[in-house]
Amino acid sequence: MEYHFQDIERKWRKYWKENNTYRTVEDTQREKCYVLDMFPYPSGAGLHVGHPLGYIASDIYSRFKRMKGFNVLHPMGYDAFGLPAEQYAIQTGQHPAVTIEKNIERYREQMDLLGFSFDWDREVRTCDPAYYKWTQWIFIQLFHHWFNKDTGKAEPISTLITTFGQSGNQNVHASAGPVAKFDADQWKAMSEDEQRKILLNYRLAYLSEAVVNWCPELGTVLANDEVKDGRSERGGYPVVQKKMKQWSLRITAYAERLLQGLDEVDWSDALKEIQRNWIGKSHGANIFFHVEQSDARIQVFTTRPDTIFGATFMVLAPEHELVAKITTDDQKAEVENYIEQTSRKTERDRMANVKTVSGCFTGAYAINPFNNEKIPVWIADYVLAGYGTGAIMAVPSGDERDWRFAKHYNLNIVPVIEGQNVDECAEESKDGVLINSDFLNGMKVQEAIKTAIKKIEELGIGKGTINYKLRDAVFGRQRYWGEPIPVYYKNGIPYTADEDELPVVLPEITEYKPTESGEAPLARAKNWKYKGEFAYEQTTMPGWAGSSWYWLRYMDPGNENHLVASEKEKYWQQVDLYIGGSEHATGHLLYSRFWNHFLHDLGVVSHREPFKKLVNQGMILGVAHMVHFNPDTKTAYSYDLVKSGKHEGALITTYALIDHIQQEVLDTEAFKNWKPEMNDYTFVSNDAGEFLCESAVEKMSKSKFNVVSPDRNPETGKEGIVERYGADTLRLYEMFLGPLTIAKPWDTKGIEGTFRFLKKMWGLFYDRDGNVLLENGEATKDELKVLHKTIKKTEDDIERLSFNTAVSQFMICINELSDLKCNKRSILDPLIRLVAPFAPHIAEELWQTLGHKESICHAGFPVCDEAYLADDTVTYPVSFNGKTRFTVELPADLSPADIEKEVMAMESSAKWLDGKQPRKVIVVPGRIVNVVV
Repeated sequence: MEYHFQDIERKWRKYWKENNTYRTVEDTQREKCYVLDMFPYPSGAGLHVGHPLGYIASDIYSRFKRMKGFNVLHPMGYDAFGLPAEQYAIQTGQHPAVTIEKNIERYREQMDLLGFSFDWDREVRTCDPAYYKWTQWIFIQLFHHWFNKDTGKAEPISTLITTFGQSGNQNVHASAGPVAKFDADQWKAMSEDEQRKILLNYRLAYLSEAVVNWCPELGTVLANDEVKDGRSERGGYPVVQKKMKQWSLRITAYAERLLQGLDEVDWSDALKEIQRNWIGKSHGANIFFHVEQSDARIQVFTTRPDTIFGATFMVLAPEHELVAKITTDDQKAEVENYIEQTSRKTERDRMANVKTVSGCFTGAYAINPFNNEKIPVWIADYVLAGYGTGAIMAVPSGDERDWRFAKHYNLNIVPVIEGQNVDECAEESKDGVLINSDFLNGMKVQEAIKTAIKKIEELGIGKGTINYKLRDAVFGRQRYWGEPIPVYYKNGIPYTADEDELPVVLPEITEYKPTESGEAPLARAKNWKYKGEFAYEQTTMPGWAGSSWYWLRYMDPGNENHLVASEKEKYWQQVDLYIGGSEHATGHLLYSRFWNHFLHDLGVVSHREPFKKLVNQGMILGVAHMVHFNPDTKTAYSYDLVKSGKHEGALITTYALIDHIQQEVLDTEAFKNWKPEMNDYTFVSNDAGEFLCESAVEKMSKSKFNVVSPDRNPETGKEGIVERYGADTLRLYEMFLGPLTIAKPWDTKGIEGTFRFLKKMWGLFYDRDGNVLLENGEATKDELKVLHKTIKKTEDDIERLSFNTAVSQFMICINELSDLKCNKRSILDPLIRLVAPFAPHIAEELWQTLGHKESICHAGFPVCDEAYLADDTVTYPVSFNGKTRFTVELPADLSPADIEKEVMAMESSAKWLDGKQPRKVIVVPGRIVNVVV
């Protein structure tokens, strides 16, 4: 009987759905296992074969753990707010909710097609008001809490108000913005509005002026990861730096805890290092420099206060608040022009561009507090307003960027480390001895740093401190399609909606772009006011808001009264295995950890860290095909002609659709039909009459038209991989391509081998006429050895997430059983249970063939019996004076004495002894025999 995979897979998908096979309920009698995928944004393009890689891996692990007796939570949902649906709404007028619903239907259809064991009863969507009610609730808690440095945790803002009423803020140690000191009487004398303005400096969710990535074309603020090379990632529109009133979250309060928490989780060292670098902890000192002929003081943070005698100029970020105050009249125009140029660059671009030197002199001079020397104050884009204090004391002899700046503008460079050659480069090492540094001369760097900090504090010009590169997260977005921020305004002061009034539902509007006056789209909402009186906040939450806590909602998705019930959270606890892309190494993971730490402070969750083990899957790459053409002559050339220079004029390149390529040869007619603008082009083929494309392995992307669809392509109608080979084949092949964590190229030709493997396994159960081949006889020793070797390796490989080697072992096992002509139930029954996590549809069908009534999902995972793995004989290499001379096969259970006796009795030994008596015979059982003569 043939392996009719389409019928089989359709049958079992229906069975799983009708029988709620993957439904999960809390069961305190069973050990839990929580397996989570980073949930997707449902784009209109649907899934290509690269997307399911992580889902297949998590599904295999989930199925394996179920069979091992664990109570497995394996949910799925949708990160459904965001810019793409909004942009489509602006272009078409279609409400984003309609777009998202349609896209979700496509995603769900594709995921079901691949046989994933998700508990769909727990599905969440971030755009569902029942879900974002709790995102808003978390924001309200952030607004009503502050971070107490003395206790190291968030506390209700009411405790702060009580303290202010008793003793002012003199002894409050909080993570907060700049606040002047006041006593209890001064606090009590303030109006409610004045008090609330002060409290905004302490709240974990606060309103302040911040420099943001502003995209005028999109009419919104963008996160750093949404900007590339000064343009929006979506649309490629120019992005400028702009100061705006923005909601921010005080993630910096948790910087140290986020660092320490990395020691508690099983993540790769590389991923932890990325997070540590992003948080950027550094020890140093804050130092104040007076500006000549001004009451302004410039505060800098430096990790090298010992080099202060080498500070020959200062640099402020162009956005620094003191720039306008200290700039002299004759430099004003030049400074303003430079600031305008810098506003077109993102912070990421400014950090990355280490080669270009640019700056502008303010005309002002600061006074070095250690030697009273005047040093010029510049602005430059390599200093960022949000890092440290937004100002540096530039030591060109000790910092490469400062050195290049000084060389470019012919500024003084003073060596402060013995043996420096400042004409060639800066010396950034923390080794060496100080020179040209007054009382620090002769000290080694580490001693000099401590001495300098002590002196700074004695002089009252600064203080030793710890700084973090991490900055507070800008939270508001000038968009429509996002969670409304549950805030309204009285007299311009923000208040939060009452918890029992949540959710604040996104209102209907007729246009989704910003207003003509530049207000956010929500300004278009009619009669949208809190209690019909007070204006609501018009910005919405960023795309990452709903994804910063979603794993908690999966634990209790229907709860209307709590974010998650305490008993359910205590049962499921942390995510045991989290799989997702490395592109989320900073943003999503930092925000998620921050929110989880905060919710732990509130007692909502029992663990500070949300994700116990995290794995980044590698990308599946696709072959992109390029056509080279001359638009002036309207001629396209076969790639071999391009390489050999047999073409006219300068050529440009476009991508061809992968469906139009057969072994690098382009179907030119299909290509022209697809790209009608090239209908009148002449396509010059090679001597063989073929038009070849250039090919390159790149990330699978719709823009490169190298996407391979798992199902029928809705645009071209071409059948997908699942229709041609089946979901089980696709699942196995993606795992077989290589280790989970590395990038690997997709090759559709290679999938044939995986398909043949499944057909060969099918052939152990059925002959060509459809007769069942199963036998009830006793398994042989060889058959048992093949089986138990596979059981041991498969279990070890799945636990290590080494799925490619497990698939390889299956192939070896099936080949060996086929050679042994094994059709015995006692062997094939456990074998199918091994394969079931990887290829669940065929496993269910063959499990039924074996006579079982229940789903294989509930069958136990086979147990390896080590006794079957032992070899009867061992091949020993026999050495004389350390050189191997021959080998001998001996019974595995011989004692060392018997092994020595057998070896010494052999003619081969007599030959190498040559009549001599051995001085010593070394026997390592199971390994080697060495005769010392």
